Amino acid sequence: MADILTRMADGTLKQRNPFTGTVVWTVPGRGNRPLPSSAPDSGPITDFGYTCTFCESRVLETPPEKSRILSSGEIVRGMPVDGLADPWEFRRVPNLFEIVSYAYWEKNYDYQMPGPARERMERYMADPAGRAHIQAVLRGSGMNEDAMAERAPAFFGGGHDLILGRRHYLDGATDKSQLAWAGSLTPEEHSRYWTLTIDAMQDLYQQNRYVAYVQVFQNWLKPAGASFDHLHKQLVSIDERTVNQTVEIERVRANPNLYNESGVDYAAKHNLVIAENDGAVAIVGFGHRYPTLEVWSRSSAIQPWEHTPGEVRHMSDLVHAMHAATGGGIPTNEEWYCAPIDTDVAMPWRILLKWRVSTLAGFEGSTKIYVNTVDPWTLRDKVVPRLLDLRAEGKLASGISIATECSCRVNSLKYNPYLRHR
Repeated sequence: MADILTRMADGTLKQRNPFTGTVVWTVPGRGNRPLPSSAPDSGPITDFGYTCTFCESRVLETPPEKSRILSSGEIVRGMPVDGLADPWEFRRVPNLFEIVSYAYWEKNYDYQMPGPARERMERYMADPAGRAHIQAVLRGSGMNEDAMAERAPAFFGGGHDLILGRRHYLDGATDKSQLAWAGSLTPEEHSRYWTLTIDAMQDLYQQNRYVAYVQVFQNWLKPAGASFDHLHKQLVSIDERTVNQTVEIERVRANPNLYNESGVDYAAKHNLVIAENDGAVAIVGFGHRYPTLEVWSRSSAIQPWEHTPGEVRHMSDLVHAMHAATGGGIPTNEEWYCAPIDTDVAMPWRILLKWRVSTLAGFEGSTKIYVNTVDPWTLRDKVVPRLLDLRAEGKLASGISIATECSCRVNSLKYNPYLRHR
């Protein structure tokens, strides 16, 4: 894979993603442009707790809650409507506007909602307050209340969920620019955010046998696709492998050690490892359309819910550190990469954090050669000093080594590519 990173005589860096084949160029001079900030306009906060429909004081404007996690770490499932205002840190609710709808599963696969979910729907709708809640959500979204019998099943058995943070703004904020974002959470809060997300991911697989993959992602700020500047993740069930997975699986079949040779070990040999702890390693990614930070699990487990609580916490801590170093003003996509549930190929869990600091244009569309204005080493040099400062300020989890402190060696994932857990 000698052509993963190729430096030309004029300084142009050509990158090829070893897993997808995506071709990216970084051209000298274009990387000197300042990174854009998409923080909202400043101004006094006059609607604390009520800013958007995801806010903590507007719980009746989202569909019926599936679960929530408390500050103690306890997950509470199926909260009745009269308990929605009780304290919570993160909530799991159905997405009112599904990418893959409940009707898709019902009409294409004859999908039937599992018994426990149907029983909960019937209890919720039998409660006058619960029925009024569903009617109000439909009315608020411009839907006909008469369609409640058709739409309600999606709220209880659908496959597109949101994980909502409690805060829209930082605690004690006075200005609208002081948004609560992933890096502003404490490592413990971020861990609970992840715990609820992984629990939801496993549940979506269990409730629908036709699901081949559950895609988890987080869009932060509108240029990255967020509808609201309110911290949240999304989970979407789909019935086939992703396009990238189809390509990647064949490459891994040909070389089961691909993730080490062309991923973390390759990054280590080019001084692109930026942080690590006992269970995960963070590198600067290559061959991506946008500047990208990657966090890889070192566990031999495959799916996130198969990891031990300690292994999940190690992943969460490093991703939290990457968000904190990125800052809340840069639009980002957090993308989860996991093995499809129906493959025998061992694929390590990894998270990509993409900085949406450029716009794709005609050159990229016609050539399929993408221009990434920040090369991997420049990105490293932006992130590492910030990580060191954050650690000195006590804002990162303990146990994180940074840059030259890291000890990555050959097969640094500590990952057996032939091991397959189900």
